[in-house]
Amino acid sequence: MNCIVCLKQVPDTETQIKIAQDGMSVVTDNIKWVMNPYDEYAVEEALRLREKFGGEVTVVGVGPKRVTESIRTALAMGADKGILVDDPSAAGSDSLGIARILAAVIKDLDYQLILCGKQGVDDDYGVVGSVLAELLGIPQISVVVKLEVSEDGATIKAHREVEGGTLVIESPLPALVTAQKGLNEPRYASLPGIMKAKKKPLDVKTVADLGLDAAQVGEGGAKIKVLKLSPPAEREAGKMVDGETPEEKAANLAKLLREEAKVI
Repeated sequence: MNCIVCLKQVPDTETQIKIAQDGMSVVTDNIKWVMNPYDEYAVEEALRLREKFGGEVTVVGVGPKRVTESIRTALAMGADKGILVDDPSAAGSDSLGIARILAAVIKDLDYQLILCGKQGVDDDYGVVGSVLAELLGIPQISVVVKLEVSEDGATIKAHREVEGGTLVIESPLPALVTAQKGLNEPRYASLPGIMKAKKKPLDVKTVADLGLDAAQVGEGGAKIKVLKLSPPAEREAGKMVDGETPEEKAANLAKLLREEAKVI
């Protein structure tokens, strides 16, 4: 089974994000960039399917040269090859633009299943997978926590958590699935895997190589415009509840919640 994983590089969640002077972007100096955490689940699931059914795992990313580090991480985990679309004209692409680029890469590849993370932890839009499936004309199932593939490799059953239960959806292949936390436990890249990753193929393409009009991607082709970024309001200092006994403290807490917080 040939699987394609769409990968995004994002700032490490422990990185302190600062808003740039233009008020519409973030300062990228000294940011530690990592593979999007939800994409790690997608890579791991693709590797498990290859181990069971055979085939290849191809990782596709869009962005500047630094994205090769995250693609190499996926290769070190066990993926077979990578493709990076590195083109200045793609900078500033919104979800539609990224999906157009990914579709242009994937449409000529041999695949049965495409896996993406359910969302990027930087912008949290969570729509690239759905748009990509629409552009490719294949079914898509989002926010999947368990995936079953039939023995003949023709269909999948995807489990989604819904309020009060689990929704099980069956789909023919090829299809696209977006991974949610809980789908699996991603493996760590081993030292032999890291060494092998350096020799695995990683193709670099431009927007022109894909036959795309540069006007369809980047800031010029974006349908979503960032007007302003602002930090969240600073959290107010906490308040200590006075009282000589636990009972008195509980009563004072209830009074504060009712009269000041107005939550009860």
